[in-house]
Amino acid sequence: MNLAIKKGKNIANNAPKVSVIIPAYNIAPYIIETLNSVFAQTYKDYEIVVVNDGSKDTKDLEIALEPFFDKIIYAEQMNAGASVARNSAISLARGELLAFLDGDDIWLPRFLESQVNFLEKQNLEMVYCDAEIFGDALFEGRSFMSDSPSSGAVTTISLITGECNVITSGTILKKNLIEKFGNFDVNIPRSQDFDLWFRLAKSGARIGYLREILLKYRVRPDNLSGGNVKRSERNIIALEMIKKKYNFTAHETEIWQKQMAQCEAELELEKGKFCLANGEFSEAQKHIAEANKYFRKPKLSLINWLVKFSPELALKLFKKSRPAEFSFILQK
Repeated sequence: MNLAIKKGKNIANNAPKVSVIIPAYNIAPYIIETLNSVFAQTYKDYEIVVVNDGSKDTKDLEIALEPFFDKIIYAEQMNAGASVARNSAISLARGELLAFLDGDDIWLPRFLESQVNFLEKQNLEMVYCDAEIFGDALFEGRSFMSDSPSSGAVTTISLITGECNVITSGTILKKNLIEKFGNFDVNIPRSQDFDLWFRLAKSGARIGYLREILLKYRVRPDNLSGGNVKRSERNIIALEMIKKKYNFTAHETEIWQKQMAQCEAELELEKGKFCLANGEFSEAQKHIAEANKYFRKPKLSLINWLVKFSPELALKLFKKSRPAEFSFILQK
């Protein structure tokens, strides 16, 4: 990757404790708020590395960054994706710890202080936290972990089952983990962050969850990524990817097979809800019936009966009982 340091602070000074890694692609309207959230940190021993991933809004981005160029390291590369940009930033980073922050998210003032202290006191090598969701009325005020909760130790098993869910902008890890076990794998098309967390857990890294909301995770109409059907499809793709890439133990294989069956059923259910919301009643019935082969829930059987014999009533009840979800499906 042809990476060019364009502007930025003098990096000949002493290396900081933390390097903040920010990939930038079409986030010019948000980057000032993001950077200000870093400068407002109570913990001050850090540097900021911003890598422009061939952004279409480079002119506006650099105008927004102009007041910060004496405080950040800024580099530009041809567009290659967020993971390549993160890897490029890591190659410039001098800190002992890496803190990942997407260019439209916002850290709360105690993010670095809390995360660094927790990592050191608990003798961990990686730590992540919870986030408040903002930016879209359908999700405003909810926390990341309310929909994707984390509990227990972070292991390959808990990552496979989804019992632990790591948000990238809430993650700090020791740079020597990257040096030992590798960067974000840019040879896989999706879920490079999940792949890295899984690789580190499988390698025995000590990973902990700090149960605090320490950042604000921005949801934008252009990054909702296709709604619940697409989310379910991504879950399946991520599971397929790690199964192909890593040598599983017998226990990991058993848990993986159970989780894959659940994810496939969840995908069928989401397809059923999508079809119902769009008035495709016959297809909705097929998908819901297929999902219930796994779930075996009387409620789903009743819904499927309604879709078959009184589809308009089923649609009306769906709109009334789950208005936010119904609206979310229709805007896709």
